Amino acid sequence: MNKKELDFILQQGENQFVEFKESVDKSLAREIIAFTNAQGGRIFLGVDDKKQIKGINISNSLKAQIIDIARNCDPPIRLDIKQFKNILIVHINEGYNKPYSCSSGFYLRVGPSSQKLSRDEIFDFAIYEGKVRFDEEINNSFHYPKDFDKNKLYEYLKEAKLTKNLDIESILVNLGVAKKVNNKLKLNNAGVLFFAKQPEKYFLTSKVVCATFQGNEKVNILDRKIYDNGILRNIKDSINYIKKHIDVRFEIKTLRRKEIEQFPEDAYREIVVNAIMHRDYFDKTGDVIVEIYKNKLIVSNPGGLVRWLKPENFGKESRTRNPLIAALLSRTILVEKMGSGIHRIREAIELAKLPVPNFSYSEHSFSVEINDESSSNGVEKGVETTREKTREKTREKTREKIIALIKGNHFITTKELAERTGITIKGIEWNIQQMKQDNLLKRVGPDKGGHWEINE
Repeated sequence: MNKKELDFILQQGENQFVEFKESVDKSLAREIIAFTNAQGGRIFLGVDDKKQIKGINISNSLKAQIIDIARNCDPPIRLDIKQFKNILIVHINEGYNKPYSCSSGFYLRVGPSSQKLSRDEIFDFAIYEGKVRFDEEINNSFHYPKDFDKNKLYEYLKEAKLTKNLDIESILVNLGVAKKVNNKLKLNNAGVLFFAKQPEKYFLTSKVVCATFQGNEKVNILDRKIYDNGILRNIKDSINYIKKHIDVRFEIKTLRRKEIEQFPEDAYREIVVNAIMHRDYFDKTGDVIVEIYKNKLIVSNPGGLVRWLKPENFGKESRTRNPLIAALLSRTILVEKMGSGIHRIREAIELAKLPVPNFSYSEHSFSVEINDESSSNGVEKGVETTREKTREKTREKTREKIIALIKGNHFITTKELAERTGITIKGIEWNIQQMKQDNLLKRVGPDKGGHWEINE
C-alpha cells in the first residue's frame, strides 16, 4: 500500500471489495463474514463513511481483538492485517467452506453493503456456490496487453470519476478485474467484457441486439443494430438507439417548446443497465435484446431471478448473478444506487403517467415491457403527426440503404440485402414491396437470374 493506491481506493468509495470503518464495533464480524461469503475484500479501519481519514490507535491488543473476532466465526476465518500510517487494513480472502456465519447470522457482500440472509436463502446460497461465477473466472484466452484496449479503461475511469494516478496494471488489480499469476497479469471475464479490444473474440454472449418494428407485432423490421464493443459502450449505444427510435412529442405551454419522449429515459436506461448487468453469461442460447414497437418497448435477457432470490422479494432486495460486473457499473453515473433499479423504473413510469411496467421472469429468462397507451388509443393530432414523422424517417433511411446496395449490385439477392442491412428477410421483402408500390423499384426477370431496376 502507498499513498497513490490509497487515494485511488478513497476515490472509489465503498464497493463490493472495500468497506470503511472509523473504529472496531459489533458490526465488524458481519462485515468479515459478508466478504468471506462473497469474493473477499478489505476493511479500512480509521476511515469514515465519508471517505475521510480519521486514523485509529493501532496496538497489538487491537490486532488481537480483530483476529479473535474472526476466529469466533463459524467456521473460523484467517485474516491478514496490515498497517499504513494510522490506518489498519484488514484483508479478508474468499472462503473455501461457505457459507460462514457469526453470532448475528449469515451475511453476504452485495455492492457497497452487507446483507443478511434468511434460512432459505442460506440453503439456496450454499447450492448456488457450488457453481463457478462467470465474471470472476480468469480468462486464459485473453492476453494482456495485446488484447487490452486502454481507451476503454480511460473511458470507464472518466465515467466512474476516477483519476489515473496509478499505472494501468495497478488500476486493473484495484478494480478487481485482474490479478498477477506467475508475474503475468491475468484478466477475469468481467475485465475482458469491459476492456477487451474485441469482446466477441472470447464470448458469444457479449452483444446487445436492438430492433425497431413497424407496428405492434414482431413482423416487419424497420431497423436493426448489433452492438458488441464492451459493456460500457454497449449500454451507451443501446440507450442512444432507443432515444433515436422512440417517438417524441412536443408540448408548447410557454415560449419554449418542451420535448417529451414516448418513454422516460430514466426508466429505459435502468432497464438496459439491469439487463446487461444481470444476464446469465453462461447461457449462449440468446442475447440481450431491445425491441421497439409502435406503442411498447421490451428489453429481455437470458437468465431469470438469481436462485436464492424469492419472487416475493423481487424489487425489495438486491441480489446479483454477476457481482464484479455489478460492482464496476455501480461506480459509474449509469447506476445511481445499487439495488434500487426496479424501484426507479416504476417511479419513472409513474411520473410519466404510463401504465405499470410488466416484469416477466422464468428460470431462464427475464424481460421488462413498458407501454404507451396513447400510441394505440389515440392522441392529439399534432402528437400523432410527430410520431408518424419519426417512423417515416426510419423507413426512409432503410430505403436509402437498400437502394444504395442495389445500385452497387443490381443482381443482389434478398438474403444478401438482409445480411448487409441487419434487417430480417421478411423486413426486406416488406420494404421492397412498399418501394414497388411507390414505383421506386421493379424486378426484371425471374427471382433467380433476374435483376433490380431503380426508377430515379
